[in-house]
Order: sequence, then C-alpha cells, then structure tokens
Amino acid sequence: MGSGGHAPTDILHTAMGHAYDLLPGQLATEAETARALADAANDPRLTRAGHALVTGRISEAEALLRQALRDDPFDIAAIRMLAEVAGRIGRYRDAESLLRRALELAPEFDGARHNLALVLVRQTRHVDALVEIERLLDRNPADRAARNLKAAALGQIGEHEASIALYEELIAEQDGHPWLWMSYGHGLKTIGRTTEAIAAYRRAVELRPETGEAWWSLANLKTFRFTDADVATMERVRAGDHLSIDDRAQIGFALGKAREDRDEDDEAFDRYAEANAIRRRMVPYHAADNVEHVDRSAAFFDAAFFAERAGWGCPDHDPIFVLGMPRSGSTLIEQILSSHPQVEGTGELHDIGQIARRLSGHSRRDQRSPYPEILADLSAAEVRALGEDYLARTRVHRHSGRPRFIDKMPNNWAHVGLIRLILPNATIIDARRHPIGCCWSVFKQNFARGQAYSYDLADLGGYYADYVRAMAAFDAAQPGIVHRVFYEAMVDDPEGGIRALLAAAGLAFDPACLAFHATERAVRTPSSEQVRRPIFRDAVDHWQRFEHRLSPLVDALGSALSDYSSMKSTEDA
Repeated sequence: MGSGGHAPTDILHTAMGHAYDLLPGQLATEAETARALADAANDPRLTRAGHALVTGRISEAEALLRQALRDDPFDIAAIRMLAEVAGRIGRYRDAESLLRRALELAPEFDGARHNLALVLVRQTRHVDALVEIERLLDRNPADRAARNLKAAALGQIGEHEASIALYEELIAEQDGHPWLWMSYGHGLKTIGRTTEAIAAYRRAVELRPETGEAWWSLANLKTFRFTDADVATMERVRAGDHLSIDDRAQIGFALGKAREDRDEDDEAFDRYAEANAIRRRMVPYHAADNVEHVDRSAAFFDAAFFAERAGWGCPDHDPIFVLGMPRSGSTLIEQILSSHPQVEGTGELHDIGQIARRLSGHSRRDQRSPYPEILADLSAAEVRALGEDYLARTRVHRHSGRPRFIDKMPNNWAHVGLIRLILPNATIIDARRHPIGCCWSVFKQNFARGQAYSYDLADLGGYYADYVRAMAAFDAAQPGIVHRVFYEAMVDDPEGGIRALLAAAGLAFDPACLAFHATERAVRTPSSEQVRRPIFRDAVDHWQRFEHRLSPLVDALGSALSDYSSMKSTEDA
C-alpha cells in the first residue's frame, strides 16, 4: 500500500500493523487500551513517525518515537511503533523486548501480541510464536490475522498440509484479500503444487495489481515466463505515483526477470539495478563489520584452538551443514542428499546464527562483540551444551524420523569455527560457484531480509571475497574437514560429484540420489522448481551476457575471482 492519498490517521494505522482493521471489535472491549490507541491516532508526532515508517525513512521515525517515549514512557502505541522500527532493521530482540513491555502495560493489547508473534516467527522461534498466537485465538477464535500467522508458522516448521488447509479456510471466508492468496501460493509452491501456486499468485495481482510480492513470486519460480500482458501491467503499475517502495522494488526485480527472459539485457540490468538501489535505501549494510568479523575469526580459530579442545562438543553425527553463498547450488546439494533414505532436508535454519548472537550478547554496531573470542572462556561442558542446544532447537523441523538432517543456511559460513567446536562430527559442505556467476545471480534475487550485502555490486563482491577468505583460513586451521562442491563440476559430471558428496557425508551410495529431481519434498528456497528438473547447464555461463555492466563487482572480487579456476582445479585433482 503506497503512502500517497492516505489521511494522517490511515498512515498511523498502517504503521501500527492495521490493528483496527485486522482486529475488529476486540480493542473496543478494553476501554483503557482503546482510549490510549485512539489518543495515539490523533498525536501529530506519531502521525509523522507513521508516515516516515510507511515511506521507509526509518531513522526519522525512530527519532520521533524516541522523543515521544521520553515525554511519555507508557505510550503503548509509540512502544509498538518503535518495535516495528527495530524489526524493520533486523533488531528482533529489541523489538521483542519493546512488545513485551507494551503487553506488560496493556495485556489486552492484541495488536502488540500479534506483532510479538510475528517477531518470534522472524526469529524462527515458531513454538514461542504459536503460544502467543493461541492466546490471541483464545480471545477470538475467528481472528483472521492470528489464523493467517498461525498458517505461516506451521509452514515454517514443515507442517505444510496443516498450513495450506488453514489458508484454504481463510480464503473460503474472504477470498478478496491479495496477501492471503499470496501466502497460500507460497505454501503450494513449497510442496511442488506449482500450477496451483501460479493461479494463487495471479489471483493476488488480479485483486491488487500493485502487489509486488506476488509479481516477484511468479518471477521467483525461475521456470515461469511472463506474458506480454503481464509486462505491460507491471510497467503501468510501476509508472504510477502511489506505489509503496517495497512494491516498487519487488516489481522492479520481476520486470528484470521478464526483460532478461526476452533477451532485453540492458533493460533487464536497469530494472535489477533500480530495484537493488531501492532495497539498499531500505536496508543499511556496513561492509567493514563483515571484514572485521572475518579478520577476528581467522585469527581466533587457529589449529591450536581446536587441538586444545579435541574431543569437546556434542558428538552427534546428525547434522549436515551446507553453507556458502546463496545461489551457489546449495539447494541442488540439499535435494541430492535429501533423496538418500538416511537424510532429511530441513531447509535454511537460523539456529547457528542465533547461538552466535546470544554469545555476542546482542551487542550493537558501536560495541565490540565478545564473539568469537568468548568461546575461549567456555568449559568442555558448556561447549557440549551449545551443540545439544542446537540439536534441541532444530528438532521441531525434523518430521521423517531419518537419522541425518541438512541445515542449508548459507550464512553459516561466518560461523564455521563455532560449528566445528560445538558439533565436531557434523558434516560441512561448502557450495562454491563461479564468483561472477554466483554474485550476478544473487544481485537478481529479491531477498526480503537477511542478505543486506546483496543490493550493491561492490558490496556483493566484497562479501564474496570475505567468504572465500574465511573458508581458506578455516581450511588452514582444520585441513580436510570441509568438503567443497563446485557447481560447474557437478554440472559437468553429476554422478562423480554425487558419489564424492555422499562419501564426504559418510553415506553409502544410493541410486535415488542420481534421480534427485524425482524426489518429492518441500523446498522453500528460490531454486525450488529448478531442483525438480534434471541438472542443466543453462545458468553456468549466463552471466557473460551482462559482463560489460559488472565492473564494480569484478573489481571488488579481486583475487577471489582470479584464484577461482586454480582453486577449482586443485580441489578436483
């Protein structure tokens, strides 16, 4: 929903998460909370903060809200809005603390409880989120917002059939809600019901042509092709004045894909660049933070550190970590391994990153994080407990009873030393793809959150170079621990690559892994449709069409690019 044409109170309602629209009649029964929220709707300072939130001016919104709370620390509307600010920039723990404070002040503030459940979902704390959702449903079993969020949470823990069934109930009650159709489409896509997913996404844009996420979701199927009419509609919507910045970015990414499929390469690049520039304005990134983390990790996790802690950690062999860059072939690796009768694919799990953040004490940018050096202070029992905690946290995602499972969160490369320490018998697979090919594919991908480096070619190249440097340092400290899979080599010799992959994971060869595309399983990542096809070469050299526009990326990659061919040859040998 764009900001143009909104009345001030409408803007405030939007920024507060549509409390009055999604929760009709509930707040009115709680006179004190209802009165406080009504007063907030008439507060010009909160109105300005709401407008700043809707239009992506996060710093301005934060300053206004902090001033409001200095004047009245008990302003529950301002607390909730400040929590939204924290959530927008990924400070979910801060958002959670603020929302819990709002609920202490007003336990009946269902809008804040809904936001709390959403923040918990975004931290992948789905069990905790479902507790809050059930509290909402106890108060009002017909609460559509809570039921919608419950369906999303169920989908995230692999309860896909229950999730889809709940979406179908909601659509039967109210089929004119584009975001509901979009969420339903996501669930259908995940379990491979692609034709139905396309129909759901099309219903979303039929109801609201400005729904950028639905257009991007069609593009994100990768195998989907837009019609001329689709392109004309997206261009018409893009030219309008009332498009929100988020919808504008997502439609830009979708148009980039549409133009690229038509071999209109310069137009495609322009749309991708424009969409990424919008995302960069919305999501800050500080490249120096990543450089510092890699420098400190490389110095800390040396051979002596691991030698002194030999035999430490949780000894379970269950996890198989597939890490590296997004769009590097990691979903292909997961699909191959998940075709083995001993292995379950559980997708991209956030638990290692959350353990690392807990060790860091959730320090801010202006504070030096104690992680990873704090690991030196842990006892053997504490290190083992971290590994056991990881296994306990991830158990909710395991449904098949298979003894091994895959965590394919790409960002885990930044914590490979932590993984090795707390889970010394886990398998670690590094999915590696040609630097330009990988980074170009990332640049074309609309990441909603979690990949802030991806919206600028120079930042992207620097991040890839940091990743390569970090993995090289770990290889030097722990030779032979990481099994590296080069995407191009896997494409050239699938059977040889698959046999080597299985051996590295300690798995006996199984012919089903060669026919991985026939394996029926839920896949949530952008490559979901591609891995349901046999291995193909289409993407290997595709980036060369755009090479003349990629000089900032090439410059930032530096030796990570020049060394790639020799590294691949050495590993292949």
